[in-house]
Amino acid sequence: MIKTMQVRDYAIQCFKDEAEAVLGLTTQLDESFDAAVKLMFECKGKVIVTGVGKSGHIGAKIAATLSSTGTPSFFINPLDVFHGDLGVMTSDDVVLAISHSGQTDELLRFIPMVLHMQIPIIGMSGNPDSLLAKYSTCHLNVHVEKEACPMNLAPTSSTVAQLAMGDALAIALIQLRHFQPRDFAQFHPGGDLGKRLLTTAQDVMRSDDMPILPPEMHLGEAIILVSKGKLGLGIAEVNDEIVGLITDGDIRRAMEKWQAEFFDHTVSDIMTRTPKTVKPETKITEIQRIMNKYKVHSVLVTDDQHHLLGVVDHYSCMI
Repeated sequence: MIKTMQVRDYAIQCFKDEAEAVLGLTTQLDESFDAAVKLMFECKGKVIVTGVGKSGHIGAKIAATLSSTGTPSFFINPLDVFHGDLGVMTSDDVVLAISHSGQTDELLRFIPMVLHMQIPIIGMSGNPDSLLAKYSTCHLNVHVEKEACPMNLAPTSSTVAQLAMGDALAIALIQLRHFQPRDFAQFHPGGDLGKRLLTTAQDVMRSDDMPILPPEMHLGEAIILVSKGKLGLGIAEVNDEIVGLITDGDIRRAMEKWQAEFFDHTVSDIMTRTPKTVKPETKITEIQRIMNKYKVHSVLVTDDQHHLLGVVDHYSCMI
């Protein structure tokens, strides 16, 4: 019978062991990390990541992270090099070779080919005295004291350390390249993040049947138009120019304040005279920032002459 709390204890211990392994990397960082980042930053070709087994899986993820953050990279299995894949490599490239022991036979047989082509090698292993470390241009030490595996056999803490070192390289390069959200979006056009980073106000705004109100309209009439508009707001205009905005919240507060006298007041008495506006090309992420900063649920989309083009509300941003 499985004891639930005991199983959770196993998980907690695993988390602690792997977290300790990652934190241990901070004391192992040296000038080799600086050299590795410099090689990748100045690389005129591609960063080719390679590794076998679990290290290979980690390498594939590192290559994907680098590529998506501005460093052209891809993963290659060293076994495939012997069957034609060596042709993708050029002297402009940099190789990131990953091996827990630094002694992996399949990987070491690949190294002489790289050296012959005079391609710089960034080695990553848990053994700074390994052959991989010896023949690397610079070596990243990802040594861990023990695996999270209770038998100290299954690659657990060691693979987490490799992954963390790969992320550290990617983050350093992001900073050096001044990589921005718009750059990230270009590499992620199909995902949710890409959509939010690339989608503009013009793409999601509502532009038909706008609830337009004259400032002198009495609030009793304004309620009807705001309700019909189904946006929770009304836009006050004079000669096609925006002069204010009222929301259903403004109307409720006015009813509480004036009660029986509410119907004697006009839109101009409660409207916000400086509503938040954006341009059609404003990105959704910027609109969300404006909404959060000013605690508003909608913004008006206007042209250069401050003419109303549409409305973007909170729900329009939920793409």
